Amino acid sequence: MIYHYTPISGVYLIEPERQEDARGWFARSFCAREFGDMGMAASFAQCSASCNARRGTVRGLHYQVAPAAEAKLVRCVRGALFDVAVDIRPASPTYGQWTSAELSALNGCMLYVPEGCAHGFQTLSDDTEIFYQISAEYQPALARGIRWDDPDIGIRWPLARAILSDRDRALPRLNALAAA
Repeated sequence: MIYHYTPISGVYLIEPERQEDARGWFARSFCAREFGDMGMAASFAQCSASCNARRGTVRGLHYQVAPAAEAKLVRCVRGALFDVAVDIRPASPTYGQWTSAELSALNGCMLYVPEGCAHGFQTLSDDTEIFYQISAEYQPALARGIRWDDPDIGIRWPLARAILSDRDRALPRLNALAAA
């Protein structure tokens, strides 16, 4: 695996090193030792999947608070998506900043989102499926989120049309979290 640093500490774009032959290809998508050496979560408590029927679907920006703060390893297994991590760690020099990557079934890349960062995505094609490995079990009482279109964050989403859930549409802005 090739680990690419991003502008946000702890967020990595991970590129598979494919071994190809006449049958197709093989690549590792996780190595506990390498992840641990990089300071990333080296074990996962839960795996989840998300299937999104329509291009333009936005999910997020989601995270969990302690004691179930979560790191995520996100990979697209069908279709393509614009994947985003937002630093919401108050003491971080990149607080409120975002980074993104295009993940697709074709490129096989993954985004590692550490604890203290919110995660979201917008699908770039119909029938996009995402696979998540998550370091903590989902606990609804500890689940939080911030607005996908918060002007203080300023994410430049690739598609103007966004399909959202009522829950995600009602999430607070980042400055409301800081004031709480």
